[in-house]
Amino acid sequence: MAATTFSLSEQAANRIMDMILVQKRFQAGDKLPNELELAQELQISRVTLREAIRILCTRGFVEIQRGRGTFVTSSGALPSGETLSRLGNMAISRRDQLEVRLMFEPTAAYYAAKRAAPEELQSIRELATKIEDVVAAGQSRDEHEQNFHNAIALASHNEFMTVLTPVINKALADTISEFDRGTDLVYHSLQDHRQIVRFLEQGNAEGARSAMHLHIVRAFDINGIQID
Repeated sequence: MAATTFSLSEQAANRIMDMILVQKRFQAGDKLPNELELAQELQISRVTLREAIRILCTRGFVEIQRGRGTFVTSSGALPSGETLSRLGNMAISRRDQLEVRLMFEPTAAYYAAKRAAPEELQSIRELATKIEDVVAAGQSRDEHEQNFHNAIALASHNEFMTVLTPVINKALADTISEFDRGTDLVYHSLQDHRQIVRFLEQGNAEGARSAMHLHIVRAFDINGIQID
């Protein structure tokens, strides 16, 4: 799997980002566990962890406060992400939201199939299962759906995709309710997730891209929007 082309520190940085953006273990202002604890959890050396933290500092996700530790910032603190974070709060048309998803998410799935580390694939699989569990329980799946798509974006190991998550999240939040109008629509959505996960685990990049493309095209249909 192509994830081995990434250094251990880059993989560790992405796993910590997963803890922040997907697992929601740490919020803005939270202090990360101390160096020894975090290195043990990630099963890496402290030298590798320091390099991972340096990468996250460069990306703007964490900051080191001398004498206090390492603290999580908002992902919007990224210089390149400030505008995109504000976009997440703008009134954007449903068509534009779906078009943005169609532009980026199938390609993110493509690269995730090529690059995802085993623990990232496990996280994506568990999130897909969690969505099915909450649907079966009649509960809202909004947050879990966002986490699922965020995890795929992170697994693409593309920094720009990570910065795009506020925009993707807004589009998801505004369109998920349309899927939930009927049991057939929900069923097809869950089937799409299973297909996406299957291709990701197989390392089938083209399959993952096609499955994600179909998933978003279905959202166009449900919203009564034609793809130009």
